[in-house]
Amino acid sequence: MTTNNRHSSSFRDPSGFIFTDRGVIKRSISPLYFEQYNALKSSNFFKKLHNAGLLISHEELSVSSEEIIIQPEQISFMNYPYEWSFNQYKEAALLTLKIQKFALENGFSLKDASAFNVTFHKGKMVFIDTLSFDFYKENSPWRAYKQFISHFFGPLLLAKYNGLESLKLMNSFIDGVPIKMVSSMLPLKTKLNPFLYSNIHLLAKFEEKHNEDYKGVSKESNLSKKAQLNIIKGLYDFIKKMSLKTSSEWGNYYDKTNYANDAFDQKATIIDGWITQLEAKTVIDVGGNDGTFVRKIKHQLHEALVCDIDYNAVDANHNYVKTHKETYMLPFVFDVLNPSANIGFNNKERDSFLKRIKAYAPDVTMALAVIHHMTLSGNIPFEMSAEFFSSFSKHLIIEFPKRNDSWVQRLLNTKGEFKAHFDFYNIENFESSYSKYFTLVEKVAIDNSERVMYIYKSL
Repeated sequence: MTTNNRHSSSFRDPSGFIFTDRGVIKRSISPLYFEQYNALKSSNFFKKLHNAGLLISHEELSVSSEEIIIQPEQISFMNYPYEWSFNQYKEAALLTLKIQKFALENGFSLKDASAFNVTFHKGKMVFIDTLSFDFYKENSPWRAYKQFISHFFGPLLLAKYNGLESLKLMNSFIDGVPIKMVSSMLPLKTKLNPFLYSNIHLLAKFEEKHNEDYKGVSKESNLSKKAQLNIIKGLYDFIKKMSLKTSSEWGNYYDKTNYANDAFDQKATIIDGWITQLEAKTVIDVGGNDGTFVRKIKHQLHEALVCDIDYNAVDANHNYVKTHKETYMLPFVFDVLNPSANIGFNNKERDSFLKRIKAYAPDVTMALAVIHHMTLSGNIPFEMSAEFFSSFSKHLIIEFPKRNDSWVQRLLNTKGEFKAHFDFYNIENFESSYSKYFTLVEKVAIDNSERVMYIYKSL
């Protein structure tokens, strides 16, 4: 048996586990799953899903009577359901249903429909749990149906009716949002929709009844393959048509910015010049809105992580990625004032943003027009934001809007009688604080604006 480091998140499935071998992610398959694995392999099931881009590809490294070891394609930066925009979440749900449909048609079925089995990689969602498949048993219901509802359908409905922040519930409910809770939070009118009533409200009643079955006398119902396929089609069609009518303050940020066109272009030129000088291959743009400034970088990047607190901006970025078939851009939702924490059993099942980004180690961090929000909206002192960025940044490109900038004035005016407390917000204090964590490489004032661009190197 392998003696390599078992990943702290990989303990729930007796079929096998993930481990790291000198920094490379590999998967050990136990004898319990040999029959399924060999059947999936010999039937070309894996190959077909790999070729379709639906399932992460893998290479078989070794086979013994004790274990099979495979090495999946490596994913540089894992992203989680509570970091997805609405349409990213939709894509993940539809992917899972596509895979279940394909599995049923080929004599298999998903035994696990967790949203954590999907991640965004090379411009699209991909299923990453190779061991989630089992043999289909005639007239047996889809065992992962309830899990799909609590991980995908329920959160999407809550986002549609109660706001996009509902998608963050998966941060608190790692095993899926309880269906009873989903039912109670949805508006009364959803009970008048036959599809929603049967897949949410009625399911919640059945779940509550089952929870009271202390003697375990409840019988498993029968369900034909045709009926299962009809349920999957119903869910697929309903989710595909789901849409939102929302707007946000930052969703069209660049249409409202106080930049003149020449200043906007100068800023893009400065960024591209610095990225080119560093020959950077990977960047993260914190507060990157819809990815506009990353796309203006002419230097070829291997990968760009672009995160923002605004769901609509992330969705706009995601839609651009899909439309233009970009493979290097990874949009995700991120609140710089409250980064994703370690969660799950022993706080080790899902890594925090900081742990993941430190391991990713981007060549350059971009923080454009974000420092005034951190300082004036979040009350984060300059020294604390400098410490935050220095914890994962080799180089930092940061934009500082001075006190007379219209956005800064707008934020200051919201402080009312406490406005004087923020007299420390000035360029001298900013530079002094950041010099404790970074070495200044270059500083450029943007013409016809109240903004200054800096490039720093971490000490």
